[in-house]
Amino acid sequence: MDQQTTICPWCHTEIVWDEELGPEEYCPHCENELKGYRTLSLNVDNDEDEDEEMNDGEPDMNLYSSGQEEGFRSTNRSMLALEETVERILDQQEEVPECPSCREYMLETGRQTMSKEEGYEPTAHEHIGDALLPVPFQVIWYVCPTCFQMQNRLRFNDREELLRRLSSGSK
Repeated sequence: MDQQTTICPWCHTEIVWDEELGPEEYCPHCENELKGYRTLSLNVDNDEDEDEEMNDGEPDMNLYSSGQEEGFRSTNRSMLALEETVERILDQQEEVPECPSCREYMLETGRQTMSKEEGYEPTAHEHIGDALLPVPFQVIWYVCPTCFQMQNRLRFNDREELLRRLSSGSK
């Protein structure tokens, strides 16, 4: 049997395949498509398209486009500014949760105080002898900049209070 050798363009691993079975479609090491290796082409002659994009004054809301454009020149400044702003905000946050939908990092939007005036009624548990979370307590709201999913989390001090009450057991 005659064997052929292919080098994966993604991970540069040598792949040996049997001539009777034919070439591999996917790399057994990195699982990338071997025949679909694509190159990046830069279009440096077309400055008019970029000028038209920048002159409208509105940020492009379709930041995660379908990939119709090719090359670096099609990336607009509003998308780069958005990414830079998101990174700065994430650097300042105490916690950076991941979005449960798309796994992007979420941005803190604010805090909400839960109290009886806000319509929150704590549930008393007989094992604790009181509510798990006495009012008032705070939740921190987060938003995903990609899919706009909202999520909230209990503030750190209130988490400690919840754990203290749970660990104290029944009274």
